[in-house]
Amino acid sequence: MAPFPFSQAGARIALYVVLGIWVLSEWRVRLRSTFNQRGTRLDRGSMLVVVATVAASVGGAFVLARNLLAAAIADWRWGFLVAGLVLMCAGIALRQWAVAGLGSFFTVDVRVRPGQTVVDRGPYRWVRHPSYTGLIAIFVGLGLALDNWAALAVLAVVPTVGLLVRIRFEERALLEGLGEQYRRFAAGRRRLFPGVW
Repeated sequence: MAPFPFSQAGARIALYVVLGIWVLSEWRVRLRSTFNQRGTRLDRGSMLVVVATVAASVGGAFVLARNLLAAAIADWRWGFLVAGLVLMCAGIALRQWAVAGLGSFFTVDVRVRPGQTVVDRGPYRWVRHPSYTGLIAIFVGLGLALDNWAALAVLAVVPTVGLLVRIRFEERALLEGLGEQYRRFAAGRRRLFPGVW
């Protein structure tokens, strides 16, 4: 059975519109980051890990959805598509909210600059890395929208592993750069999902 977004014009258009919104929002994030490049870069290659896992999983998911038809989601196809697109939009919104909350402290690479403080408002009230939570929601939503269990598994696992590597380096840099202020912040909230992890 062909993936729903590739066999129904309306589903395909809806998926590509949301993907386009995501790509534009990521360009905006990258542009915003270029104005905040103060401080020493401390990501130690973790950005490369994130980019590689995202590219491999998104590309792989599309290949799997088109070619591994045995893993196609057979029932409630419109429901999975709509749930996936809604989850993607929620992830985009959460990521943009998190980036806006950090303001001038936001960068796509890991940096701690002199005078930086811990941000604990907005989505940072509940988790330490809400922009990564938003990315995970986007990937899981895309997996649902692609209408294929194998694509969903790849999109849920592979980029999450890349983000976990990134979180490890980022938290180390923040502890070293912000000290006790970040330690207290981290002690009061989970990394990605409130009450879970």
